[in-house]
Amino acid sequence: MCLAIPMRIKSISGEFAEVEAGGLIRRANIQMLPRAKAGDYIIVHAGFAIEKLDPGKAKETLRLVDEIR
Repeated sequence: MCLAIPMRIKSISGEFAEVEAGGLIRRANIQMLPRAKAGDYIIVHAGFAIEKLDPGKAKETLRLVDEIR
């Protein structure tokens, strides 16, 4: 089973972004989201940003993930 989680973009360099969620920092390919910018919340799956999220929905999802940790 794969799980995609919302992550916040910290910085962008070319087609890659440094993204963060719950203290975990990863590098994600943002080629499919050409209008993504620092501060946006995105869904990252298998290293690729696949969708931009409403910040409220993203924060609520991250809160729920924290509850089950």
